[in-house]
Amino acid sequence: MLASRLWRSQIARSPLGAVRYHHIVPGQTHERVIFSGIQPTGIPHLGNYFGALANWVKLQRDAAPDDELLFSVVGWHALTLPQDPQALLAARTTMMALILAVGIDPKRSIVFHQDEVQNHTELAWILSCHTPIGKLKRMTTWKTRLAVSRNANDESEIDDSLLNAGLFTYPILQAADVLAYGTTHVPVGEDQQQHIELTRDIAETFNRAYPLPSPLLTLPKLMLTPSKRILSLRDASVKMSKSAIDPNSRIVLTDSADIIRARIRSATTDSIQGITYDPVERPGTSNLLTILAACTDEDVSTVAARYASKNHGALKADVTDAVIEAFKAPRAEFERLREETAYLQQIAEEGALKARQRSDAMLAAVRKRIGLS
Repeated sequence: MLASRLWRSQIARSPLGAVRYHHIVPGQTHERVIFSGIQPTGIPHLGNYFGALANWVKLQRDAAPDDELLFSVVGWHALTLPQDPQALLAARTTMMALILAVGIDPKRSIVFHQDEVQNHTELAWILSCHTPIGKLKRMTTWKTRLAVSRNANDESEIDDSLLNAGLFTYPILQAADVLAYGTTHVPVGEDQQQHIELTRDIAETFNRAYPLPSPLLTLPKLMLTPSKRILSLRDASVKMSKSAIDPNSRIVLTDSADIIRARIRSATTDSIQGITYDPVERPGTSNLLTILAACTDEDVSTVAARYASKNHGALKADVTDAVIEAFKAPRAEFERLREETAYLQQIAEEGALKARQRSDAMLAAVRKRIGLS
């Protein structure tokens, strides 16, 4: 289980040798502080659901009583690419409804809009003054996001002249999102591993610059999500994306059973007899096995073994049934919640208040440490 005792946070020892508790709010200690966020840019697809939202629900379900969980709609990150203001406003509410619909309980977890807690941007600015440009240049995700936004087939087609400062420096904001709460564990996919490593580097740099009376910022641990990344149904060389031009390349949480059935039926596979899991030689077939394994919560090799003597038609039929079943309950709950705008606003306000209360202590300590208060 993701929330096994193996990840239990006790007392952390910094590289400088000082011992400190992970959470700095006076009178409060938590076994783990878990933070994760999702952008309000369109309805989540299969990859988003199994890579983030379903994993959040597992973390909440398996969390120890003293664990603190924070899940955020990260609106400021959405601004790194052009957005229609009215569409973004609606998407924020939609994402809040979806987070609740999949099973996140606001009475157990803190659910909030990142852009309603100013501590994130203040800390991001402070951290940006301690982050070398060279570290940011080594980040690869901005190239991927630019390529997708420009519908480019190759990241090499993208040059720095198209890069805005926000997209270049957003890993620092992501670091601030995490560090503002004394986060001990960050659940992410493999594509975000580099960003968590940067977050730890930034925290270490800050702690070295201001070591006394003891290191202040917690170095968060990476929690890799168990689901392998889910690829496009039409081009298994790229990830499934909400912004891809071809809508048949993805399945989103609100798709009807008929749409799901049609898109999986038309998913690209190969002409090789039998079913095997081979992401290099058989990416399309392997992608369907990955999706089925995510739906059934099994290891993909176990799933592949069951289909060794079957054909793609049987595999696609079972993948279709599994996806429809997995999406049935959260889709119905989302349809109900999306009309409850007053309730969604109340949850967002209460979550933002809790998030501010928890991050205020960290920001006060940071300001004092650097000489601004």
